[in-house]
Amino acid sequence: MQTTIYSLKKGEKAIIKDFDIDIVPLKLLEMGCLPGNLVELLQIAPFGDPLYLNINGSHVAIRIETAREIEVEIIKTDL
Repeated sequence: MQTTIYSLKKGEKAIIKDFDIDIVPLKLLEMGCLPGNLVELLQIAPFGDPLYLNINGSHVAIRIETAREIEVEIIKTDL
């Protein structure tokens, strides 16, 4: 099972690994949603959709359907 943006918990950071370019909207690509870039889940809307993210310095809201298609690798933070 792959880890996606949808599986992140609030405050978790990850690196974007892969996605189907036909599913991710062009606007997200223009705002930095590209493999190798950092993504952090900032907030989840009251009814669970959309997700509010920081992607490589850009604040973006994306729908759950899109978040499930973007594969990430969670960054482990040692406290």
